[in-house]
Amino acid sequence: MIFPEYLSQNDTVALVAPARKISYEEILPTIEWLTKAGFKVELGENILSEYHQFAGTDTQRCADIQYFLDAPHIKAILCARGGYGSVRLIDRLDFSKFLQHPKWFCGYSDITVFHTHLNRLACASIHSTMCINITAETLNNENSQSLLRALRGETLSYSFAPSELNKTGCATGELVGGNLSILYSLLASPSDLITDGKILFIEDLDEYLYHIDRMMMAMKRAGKLAHLAGLVVGGMSQMNDNTIPYGKTAIEIVAEHCQEYKFPVAFNFPAGHIDQNMALKLGSIVQLQVTTQNSQLIFK
Repeated sequence: MIFPEYLSQNDTVALVAPARKISYEEILPTIEWLTKAGFKVELGENILSEYHQFAGTDTQRCADIQYFLDAPHIKAILCARGGYGSVRLIDRLDFSKFLQHPKWFCGYSDITVFHTHLNRLACASIHSTMCINITAETLNNENSQSLLRALRGETLSYSFAPSELNKTGCATGELVGGNLSILYSLLASPSDLITDGKILFIEDLDEYLYHIDRMMMAMKRAGKLAHLAGLVVGGMSQMNDNTIPYGKTAIEIVAEHCQEYKFPVAFNFPAGHIDQNMALKLGSIVQLQVTTQNSQLIFK
């Protein structure tokens, strides 16, 4: 696994918008925050462009990302927001120069497309908060501080609340994953995630409950669950139901599909489309410990 260099004072962080459009007012707090943290900030030329719901055309968004992937002076790329659009770009991008000068690619939600693609290229990345989440009120909250720790190479270790749906146990493996809907959409593609022997993290937002079941069924049938070392479940928030209720919550659906396997399962991890969105260094070797008292995710 390739680990990009960790950031030092005066290193440059690039801001890009691979998916939904964003305004300057929405990224200004991030610029101020990163500058105060001791970094230089460079904006994508087209970051404020608009094309329907997107931050510019596919060509414009690709141009920004390709430039920063290639640029040796860029040490990290932080995405402005998710939404939808990353998958429209991923096959148009050339990662050959990036692999010569790897840098941290940071974000969550739709940015899972990049995380899984980079994992297939054996390069680590950071599942983290994004510009849209960094406001004047949240500049120094746990989410942004955990991203700084990850970028600087400081130790990451999380302890989180137990759940009656947890499956206790201990496992060690490479941490992979991201948004469940995106992982599902990438099945059988060149960016499809290899999960054998790994610890999978999933989270999701604003899905119908039967969609969660459909996605978990697809993951199971595609062999993504059978050989896991462990499963970590973050926020499964703002779920929808039909007039005739599905009958289970999102986490109950996930738990049901893991019953037949022996790997440990930990719910309540503080990441995803929820108030707490702690940084995860994907591609790292982690230890997952699940007991009846609490769960721990420790980065090696």
